[in-house]
Amino acid sequence: MSPVAALFNELAKQNTPVTAMFVCDKAFEAQSRGLMEKVALPVDVRAIRSGKFRRYAHLSKLQHFAVPGLVWSNFKDIFKIGAGFFDSLALIYSFKPDVVFTKGGFVCLPVGMAAYVLRVPLVIHDSDTRPGLTNRVLAKWATVIATGSPLTNYNYPATKSHYIGVPISPLFVPKSPTEQAAAKKSLGFKEGKLLVVAVGGGLGAESINAAMNRAASAMLEQGIGAYVVAGKKHYENALKGAPDSGAYKVVPFVYEKMDQLLGAADIVVTRGSATFLQELAGLGKASIIVPAHQLGDQIKNAKVFQDANAALVVENDGIEHDDRLERAILTLADDPMLRKELGVRMHAFAKPRAAKSLARLIMTATKR
Repeated sequence: MSPVAALFNELAKQNTPVTAMFVCDKAFEAQSRGLMEKVALPVDVRAIRSGKFRRYAHLSKLQHFAVPGLVWSNFKDIFKIGAGFFDSLALIYSFKPDVVFTKGGFVCLPVGMAAYVLRVPLVIHDSDTRPGLTNRVLAKWATVIATGSPLTNYNYPATKSHYIGVPISPLFVPKSPTEQAAAKKSLGFKEGKLLVVAVGGGLGAESINAAMNRAASAMLEQGIGAYVVAGKKHYENALKGAPDSGAYKVVPFVYEKMDQLLGAADIVVTRGSATFLQELAGLGKASIIVPAHQLGDQIKNAKVFQDANAALVVENDGIEHDDRLERAILTLADDPMLRKELGVRMHAFAKPRAAKSLARLIMTATKR
């Protein structure tokens, strides 16, 4: 959602007035409305029915057909995709957009299909290093394709593909020591103490929440503070397992000023989302990536940063039951030079003009 918010803010700067509709899955509707209220142009948020084809990196192709619950879920979601397609047809027909932009999530499939049927120009963007299934399907119908990684990682037609990076807010830039100290203070932490910020993605990550709670005693003993964005679904459980300390805070979600929250951090614990990693690259933060074991795109994204010695990577499986995350945090806490080196290498991945480049591609697509 944050790349779309960055794009909308860039489109708001165009000479031509822009209005927008943001289409999301029902599970993300509350978060979407909260984020879209903050952008600089009017956005009509709509939720549609949609389904996804579940493919997990830790399962073989054969195993995907050997799990009854997985087979049934995928079968049911075929009908949800169909329902979402008709929802999308109605929305596009009534809104009459000049262009449809899709970001690659499963909800984008019926929207992109409907755009093609109604002959509305379609622009797609792929943030992940590994092309997503939705974008692989929509690519043949797209007017323009934008990518978050170099084109060598994709099999898209070169004539309509552009490597631009991942759109993020221009606020995601390195913070000065004074700005970082002020951000820590605004969050209720001591300015001179190390701070770990843990974010498990838009819906949170129960394993990261549990691993942070497990590491809490060791961190607090060394004077390290923590700010855990647990996700609305997992917030109550995370709060129950958290220590009673003003230096350890748990919140359900962050709607705004994420740049300040991450800017306050000395160490960030994160999933392998391409968008979030790009925001950390903009800030130049020492990071520990815990990719979701079932998501091959996150695993590949994490490997790109690991191979460049730009981040530490901790496997997700079992982290709530052992001290791997704790050891990674304490390793970085004890080595300021390593934190600095990781931050510098992470910042090398930043593409600060991505939102502007994407806005230009979209405005060009409307004129074809």
